[in-house]
Amino acid sequence: MSATSDSLVIARRNLIRMGRIPEMLVFGLIQPIMFVVLFTYVFGGSIQVGASNSTQAYREFLMAGIFAQTVTFATAGAGAGIADDMHKGLIDRFRSLPMARGAVLTGRTLADLVQTALTLVVLAVVALVVGWRTHENLGKVLAGFGVLLLLGYAFSWIGALIGLSVRTPEAATSGGLIWLFPLTFISNAFVDANQMPAFLRHIAEWNPFSATVQASRELFGNLPPGFETPDAWPMQHPVWASLIWSVVIILVFRTLAVRKYRRAAG
Repeated sequence: MSATSDSLVIARRNLIRMGRIPEMLVFGLIQPIMFVVLFTYVFGGSIQVGASNSTQAYREFLMAGIFAQTVTFATAGAGAGIADDMHKGLIDRFRSLPMARGAVLTGRTLADLVQTALTLVVLAVVALVVGWRTHENLGKVLAGFGVLLLLGYAFSWIGALIGLSVRTPEAATSGGLIWLFPLTFISNAFVDANQMPAFLRHIAEWNPFSATVQASRELFGNLPPGFETPDAWPMQHPVWASLIWSVVIILVFRTLAVRKYRRAAG
């Protein structure tokens, strides 16, 4: 209970800080909105998904990928924030207080989760404006956003570990993004993985990012007509695969991040 209370206090501190720097949220929205507009209107009519070449089919296929990319790219912000706190000596001040050691990181990741949720809400509104629609009941749609947020929370722990492992916020930002580009593009986020070369297709099918994208597509009812689901287990059972991947990432990287924090703060 004490650790939970400490984590919530740190989360509140970070949320207040975010509220005082609104440009952080604004700039965080610009990139995903640009991706929505560019992929929808520039590539939408030339990329085939399933048996359809229509812009509307691709728009609905695309949005789950954009949502997933948005929540994972928040990793860079999480890492940069923790690296900034380390650089300014704020972590040392927290160490002087009677609080749980893991509370600093847990509070930070919870605050990042709230920011990611707000970003998703705005992005969903933009997607509706450009023509995205869901075709399932409200419960499934909310579950689709739930698996996306869980993935984002899991990746924020990767960002926490990166932020503790570098010396400057700039390095944390670069380190948080450089591995995300191959992760998100060698996936089913923007194109049908069935159209990839065999070796890339297998990577995409077992990519944890792809599992969450596929799960949210199914829960949103956004699979295009004639779409052939790959035979790989994560694609046949994407919701379970997404949950398993996210929980494993949280367990592994939270353990590593807390251990790194204790050594770094020591």
